[in-house]
Amino acid sequence: MNALTPTTRALDWSLHLLVAGLLVLAAARAVADGRPHAAAVVVMAAVLGAVYALGPALSSVRGSRRGAALWLGALGAVWLALLALSAEGVWLAFPLYFVQLHLLPRRAGPAAVAATAVAAITAFAAHQGSLTAAVVIGPALGAAVAVAVVWGYQALSRESEGRRRLIEELTATRADLAEAQRAAGVLEERERLAREIHDTLAQGLSSIQLLLRAAERALPGRPERALTHVGQARQTAVDSLAEARRFVAALSPPALDDTTLADALDRLCATTGERHPLIARFRLTGRPRPLPTAREVALLRVAQSALGNTVAHADARIAEVALAYLDDAVVLRVGDDGAGFDPAAVRAPAAETGGFGLAAMRARVRAVGGTLAVESAPGAGTALTVRLPLDPDPDSPVPPASPAPPDPEDRP
Repeated sequence: MNALTPTTRALDWSLHLLVAGLLVLAAARAVADGRPHAAAVVVMAAVLGAVYALGPALSSVRGSRRGAALWLGALGAVWLALLALSAEGVWLAFPLYFVQLHLLPRRAGPAAVAATAVAAITAFAAHQGSLTAAVVIGPALGAAVAVAVVWGYQALSRESEGRRRLIEELTATRADLAEAQRAAGVLEERERLAREIHDTLAQGLSSIQLLLRAAERALPGRPERALTHVGQARQTAVDSLAEARRFVAALSPPALDDTTLADALDRLCATTGERHPLIARFRLTGRPRPLPTAREVALLRVAQSALGNTVAHADARIAEVALAYLDDAVVLRVGDDGAGFDPAAVRAPAAETGGFGLAAMRARVRAVGGTLAVESAPGAGTALTVRLPLDPDPDSPVPPASPAPPDPEDRP
């Protein structure tokens, strides 16, 4: 009687209501017909209802087979007393079948149902004064139906439990598979890098070492030979450096391949203006300085996201991407003349559907040591500013500045 699911709880309550209705009907008919034992029928119906209601309230009945058997014995004894007083008591045999099959073991349950059916048939025949086919068929058919229904429900329950365990196993297996795939991907990437380093950098360093040793052996007797070895070592170092840069380029966005950050941002503005009804301008100020790849990637990704948000949400006519190299920092500013918004009201997740959220932009910029600020108001456009502090390094090589791009308004 312990309901574990909404379905079993509904079935239990339906059974309780059936028992209560049959008890009330038996007592009402005894009183309405003016039978000589009407008072006794009413009393036994009330006692049977009290004993039945006691079962679900006792934890010993719900938790142990012995407690359930004792309660069923008491319930059966009271039912037999009611059955001896009134023929209507035979109706209660049907709900008793379900209770017995539910609480007793698989072998004991059908035996108790059979005994209950025999008692119902015998008592009903005694009240009718004869044993007819109708007297036998009713209780016997009810017993057969109850056994079939309960066994079918138990089979469905076992199948459902098996499916639940299978789903849990599949879920666990899928998680294990995903972890195994991730580990395999990490291992594969490590193996690839190991092969690349072994075949290029390690070989180059070994060659440099051998060449420098040869140069040492050539000195001081053959200085020309030593210089030849040193020149070869220098060329090997140049080649190895080129290979190292190729590794870095392979892990950076294609937009940064063989180009500068300024050129990549200029190309981004041009592409955005060509593909969308927006005038996107790029402006470069200051002397460009080489940045770590991670910082260039972060700045490029933020600019791509900001322009993407401008195209998708701002309804702007003009957008400007400005990259400024200062003495102590590099600053990226993306602004537009669009609809704007209230930054204080935005509670975007780290990764919005189909876009790059402000929280994720801040996390990316913060990961490379920078800060991000957003200035906006409804109807006043939006300006997003990224600032990456830099240590002054006047000896760093400075790539030539990109020529100023043509005014977007002059583009066809």
